[in-house]
Amino acid sequence: MKTLDHIFRCLTILLFTILVIDCKSQNDELEPKVCIDRESVVAGSFYPDSSEALKSQLESLFASAERVKTYNEVLAIIAPHAAYIYSGKVAASSYNQIDPDREYENIFIITASHRVLFKGASIYNQGDYITPLGKVKVNTELANELISKNEIFVFNSEAHKEEHSLEVQLPYLQYIMNKDFQIVPIVTGSQTLGEVKEIAKVLSPFLNEKSLFIISTDFSHYTNYEDAKIVDKKTGDAILTNSVKNVVTVINENASANIENLVTSLCGWPAVLTLLNITEKDQSIQVIPVDYQNSGDEIGDKSRVVGYHSMVFTKKKINMSENQFKLTIQEKEKLLKIARSTINEYLATGKLLKIEKSELTCTMEEDCGAFVTLHKDGALRGCIGRFVANEPLYIIVQRMAIAAATEDSRFSVVKKDELNKIDLEISVLTPLQKIDSIDEIEIGRHGIYIKKGFSSGTFLPQVATESGWTKEEFLGYCAKNKVGIGWDGWKDADIYTYEAIVFGENE
Repeated sequence: MKTLDHIFRCLTILLFTILVIDCKSQNDELEPKVCIDRESVVAGSFYPDSSEALKSQLESLFASAERVKTYNEVLAIIAPHAAYIYSGKVAASSYNQIDPDREYENIFIITASHRVLFKGASIYNQGDYITPLGKVKVNTELANELISKNEIFVFNSEAHKEEHSLEVQLPYLQYIMNKDFQIVPIVTGSQTLGEVKEIAKVLSPFLNEKSLFIISTDFSHYTNYEDAKIVDKKTGDAILTNSVKNVVTVINENASANIENLVTSLCGWPAVLTLLNITEKDQSIQVIPVDYQNSGDEIGDKSRVVGYHSMVFTKKKINMSENQFKLTIQEKEKLLKIARSTINEYLATGKLLKIEKSELTCTMEEDCGAFVTLHKDGALRGCIGRFVANEPLYIIVQRMAIAAATEDSRFSVVKKDELNKIDLEISVLTPLQKIDSIDEIEIGRHGIYIKKGFSSGTFLPQVATESGWTKEEFLGYCAKNKVGIGWDGWKDADIYTYEAIVFGENE
């Protein structure tokens, strides 16, 4: 990893004047007393400084960009950050893959600092960002929360003051999004893989269907056209594997290959590796290439070029069923035992039960979503679950068992002396699949997840059969009672299906 750190330091020295700022000195800037909007600093150089000219250029770029493809769920994009005349078409290709009618709670824009070095990452929490197209709202409340609760995050005014790589992303969003949005602007100053991993750990819970991550980076710098294509393909292919190790290996190989004039093969590596540290453990995520060019394709000069990739991180369209993912009787029994023992331990001590890894099978350590349901005398006593498959199944079962017993707002907290009267049921989930027609729903086989705006809710597959509902009743009760959008609210909402392997103690 020493080679990668050395590359970043050398690149910064070659391209910019380095100003090292101690992150500890930024604590007094956590709570701004007045709102200070961040004005555009590259309008007129990286893109036009008039709204009319900027809209005209964006219209042309999006018209020439790669058209939208069909994805199950876009979680993140990689987009370049050069001047629009060089990389605008590739960047527009990335933004074309976003649903313009999607209402995101937050859009996280992550880039690497080009001008200052500092520990961790800086989040702008002083006000909003301004471009010729108007104001871009910053979620300062979340920014302040992230900074106050995590030492890896600071506010470093110099990191945002002249940084182009974040600012140039904003007009693309302003042009394409039909819904209001707010951003969390993050500039990484990290020089180590350890710091990048720590940033990723904090941001990991936000990578879900409610948020969008935009990773700002260019690829090879200043080699000739043909060498750039070779280097960029290697780097791009490594990212497509969704592996931190593979990307680091390729960056180091490129740096050791003595390629003439190659300064870096990935200038935004901290931003890219932040995302990969989150996504690489989730087997339901795939990385899809969208577009590639280098500056020589746009301006003709092929002696010294910069490379640009467009990529999308999306949920796989998997028709995974119980035939593809199986649990043995022994594994089901073990998971139920883990769930009950975990609740017992938590109610007694407030601590998570430690599980011996030697007792686990490979299947139980696979990343899966799951729900845990509690019944008492045949009536529901609690039910909590998680769709996102970002932790091993046995850990999800533990966390959801505790949540079902203590966090379901519909019920009081389970008391230790009533646990022996409660039956446990576990539902192991397959990935969500967005459907275009309710004809795709099979009662008894599919659970449903309905989302409209910021409201969402779900029914497990067994709910419909246990209640004797028709498909319309299944949808209607979910929309009304779980999502809160009325009986017919599902008709103009996003509907997802999933399957579940359901097993309980009373079987």
